[in-house]
Amino acid sequence: MYEFHGWFGVAESSEESNAGSLDSGIVELRTRIDEIKWETGEVSLKLHNGEFFVLANGLMNRRRDEAADLDGLLHYIASRFPGSWGILYERSSDMDVPPGQGAFRVRVLARGEVSVRLDPFLSPVRPIIED
Repeated sequence: MYEFHGWFGVAESSEESNAGSLDSGIVELRTRIDEIKWETGEVSLKLHNGEFFVLANGLMNRRRDEAADLDGLLHYIASRFPGSWGILYERSSDMDVPPGQGAFRVRVLARGEVSVRLDPFLSPVRPIIED
């Protein structure tokens, strides 16, 4: 099983969401997102109160192309929009360390960098959310 839930605010810099080329960047981002076709997941670009957000959610039987697509999208956002921020919660029965089976990992996007953190809220899955 591969499960993920994430959101990312899109900003060109840490000072301003639009540093001059946001419109063209959003067109490029929308094209990348439109190319992603998942059977049991979704990724979308939303506009809320003048700010753009990328939302990603899915649950697959195992990690396949969706994991690679998501990884590529996350790194694209980090490099093209270095002021972006957000989190991606993931768990998989075949995920490498960290955190391994039975736990979520959290990828944090901030200031053009993606870092991996251990989840303090829902992990270990047993006994916190499963018996």
